[in-house]
Amino acid sequence: MTDYTRATPMSQPVPLGQWMMLHIIRPLGRWAFVLPLLIVNAVVIIIPSVSGILYAFTDWNGIGDANWVGLANFQKLFQDPIFFQAFTNNVIYTSLFLIIPIFMGLLGAYLLAGITHGQVIFRLIYFIPYMFSSVINTQIWRYLLHPRYGIGAELAKYGITFLDFPIFGRRDTALYGIVFVDGWHWWGFLVVLYLAAMTQVDKELYEVARLDGATRFQQFRFVTLPSIRPTLIFTMLIIFIGTTLVFDHVYILTGGGPAHASEVMATYLYTQAFQNFDVGYAASIGVMLALWVSVPLSIFYILRRRGWEI
Repeated sequence: MTDYTRATPMSQPVPLGQWMMLHIIRPLGRWAFVLPLLIVNAVVIIIPSVSGILYAFTDWNGIGDANWVGLANFQKLFQDPIFFQAFTNNVIYTSLFLIIPIFMGLLGAYLLAGITHGQVIFRLIYFIPYMFSSVINTQIWRYLLHPRYGIGAELAKYGITFLDFPIFGRRDTALYGIVFVDGWHWWGFLVVLYLAAMTQVDKELYEVARLDGATRFQQFRFVTLPSIRPTLIFTMLIIFIGTTLVFDHVYILTGGGPAHASEVMATYLYTQAFQNFDVGYAASIGVMLALWVSVPLSIFYILRRRGWEI
């Protein structure tokens, strides 16, 4: 039998310069563009984060040497009633924000979606409060709700007394007053986000729903909400993170008072670090904050891995 096998030609050796270009210079060139960002990220985020975790196991006061104390700070933390009060206030703050601003944002976006003329003006009106800084926002409402010169005092002159009391000076109303002020500042931003998502919903879905006899509320429930679910989940995630880390509104309006009634974890961390100079204990509070924020992030990641469109 005739042998038809053919000899395979030997591969030519790659020149050294070409090999270095492919395996060394090009990869290094790509990293050269990313390296500045990595350095900034390490200096601003990674190094402070790791240092904060390490300081949580010390009794450092922010000036001298840090002495290793192990889990003593966390043991103290779980025996601290003020910390649990601050944690409870954070949970209340987050729960109210996940209900009221989201409901108001969906309602505002739903009403605006039906407006065909002058919608940009209404968008701007809704968005104006969000453009104010937290300092300006809190000062506006500090004067509006002032017990002597604010809305409550003026209404009391006409016999309407339901606001005639120091909202930020009472234990039972201070936290809810802050939530109201922060929510007024925030919900207009949600209106714009939800409205942008609603405008992307396929109009044919509404036509089919109307042909099936669906009411406007049923169209909103079974067409609009499922269609904007990714945006809705995203806003819930940023609300959870933002309300867990809330500091400015609480610190400016009440400073965590009266008697820790509006204390949250961020303000308590600030007090321990910069007033009591117990940086190690403050770092342990920061670790607990990070762990609490990681809960929704982990859930979000797991759902994305399982194929959820969120």
